[in-house]
Amino acid sequence: MKILVTANLVPFIHGGATYHINGVVDALRQAGHEVELLKLPFRFSPEADIARAMAHASSLDLVQPNGVSIDRVISLQFPGYGIAHPDHRVWVMHQHRAAYELYDPSRSTTQFDALRKEIIAFDNASLTRAQAVFANSRRVAQRLRQFNGIHARALYHPPAHMGQFGCDDALPYVFFPSRLETLKRQHLVIGAARHMRSSLKIVLAGDGGQREAYAALIERLGVGDRVALIGHITEEEKRAFYARAQAVVFPAFDEDYGYITLEAMLSSKPVLTCVDAGGPLEFVRHGDNGWIEEPDAEALAARLDWIAAHPRETAEAGARAREAWRAADISWERVVRTLTAA
Repeated sequence: MKILVTANLVPFIHGGATYHINGVVDALRQAGHEVELLKLPFRFSPEADIARAMAHASSLDLVQPNGVSIDRVISLQFPGYGIAHPDHRVWVMHQHRAAYELYDPSRSTTQFDALRKEIIAFDNASLTRAQAVFANSRRVAQRLRQFNGIHARALYHPPAHMGQFGCDDALPYVFFPSRLETLKRQHLVIGAARHMRSSLKIVLAGDGGQREAYAALIERLGVGDRVALIGHITEEEKRAFYARAQAVVFPAFDEDYGYITLEAMLSSKPVLTCVDAGGPLEFVRHGDNGWIEEPDAEALAARLDWIAAHPRETAEAGARAREAWRAADISWERVVRTLTAA
């Protein structure tokens, strides 16, 4: 089958979306399909560029470009799913979040309110036209139902290098690898350190727009002796930190999917998350393979102290996390079967 995969091109920004895009292209090719990747330039601002990007996607007819028939289009991101094709499957990573779950009418502008209406109308029309709609997670599927009345099936995929994660004897620290951004909520964990009574260390890995603010917060709260802000690390270093951690902390707000949860499970580590974390809640079972707490520094501190005081029970929870990963049967082979089905 000749398949065209569409996604966004945001220059010099690489993350989970990049892996997702390349992963599905590679998996389709390994299954014997002819695959091309079409990346559409996209900018989040100025707002007029978003409207132009929607118009551009809608104008593209990819049935037979240059006389070559494309059997199927698989789109992963807004606004690429607006492209016209008679066999169009959409696998939604997430929509333009500022127009949906992150929209705050009290802080919006008349201009953005008008654009938001355009985005919702665009999504409604584009996703209704598609032959099938899948979502990155049940949380993304819930948003599609809530905001657009679109029914999508959750389709999970594995994190990168899933065969290279392992577990080693735990050291007295918890690990939180993620971009340093407000929605990831590292500030909650830094705040928790001030309330902790145990000597458990917190290792924050990653870089991002909040690095200076978080470094200042650590200094202001006087928790530099227990919170390590280590910056960017390699994939190999990340797996080593996972392997030796007592547990993984991931209290992000309304995450779409959350590779961190899956990487922790592959490393036989339980995950501490929050009641409003979104995607991680599809895998973490409170008191079984992890813990789900309120997004509150004192609540997180109490659980972190419990982890420090109960290493055996924490390790057992990690073993159950690994078993939950096996039971979930998440694979690229399943993704390919689903996206290429008749």
